[in-house]
Amino acid sequence: MENKQQSERKISKFQDNTDRKSLVLGSVVATLIAITPYLFYLHESVPNVKSWDTFFGLYESNYYESVFVLAWTLTSKLIPLFLLFVWIFTCKHWWYHTLLVPIAMYFYQIIVVLNDDLSFADSNQMLYLIPVMAIVIPTIYLVRARIFNRINEANKSMEELEEELMISPKNFWGKVKDYF
Repeated sequence: MENKQQSERKISKFQDNTDRKSLVLGSVVATLIAITPYLFYLHESVPNVKSWDTFFGLYESNYYESVFVLAWTLTSKLIPLFLLFVWIFTCKHWWYHTLLVPIAMYFYQIIVVLNDDLSFADSNQMLYLIPVMAIVIPTIYLVRARIFNRINEANKSMEELEEELMISPKNFWGKVKDYF
């Protein structure tokens, strides 16, 4: 009888610890999402000069002619990319892999912005997105086909099928491993 009570206490302590970790992680993510408007306006703290000497070193903006414009351009790409990462790692729907397409697009745009030799920041991005889309679109179609095959075979609701097909890893690296 005592062993049963001790095991119940251990389980409840474990559940409390898991709930506490989940609460802390959820609070951190919610706070980061809530402060994204402030993060977007971080570019206003950058001076409107061609070269800026910081403790990281001297940065000279050759293409934009202003470090302020570069910072504004980067924040307009980094904040949506951050929000897409939050969305993809917290999404529980079967179609969450489609979020890789806009993530790849923003990632490519950031690389282009940082590359000072290009003349147009948003040109030819479709050519670089084709390989990503060539993997994501057929995968999503196959998952969709699998869902509708199961709907036709059984009388399950969409929610039950999404739960059946949902992959729920235990941690961040488990979620990353699911993609690769």
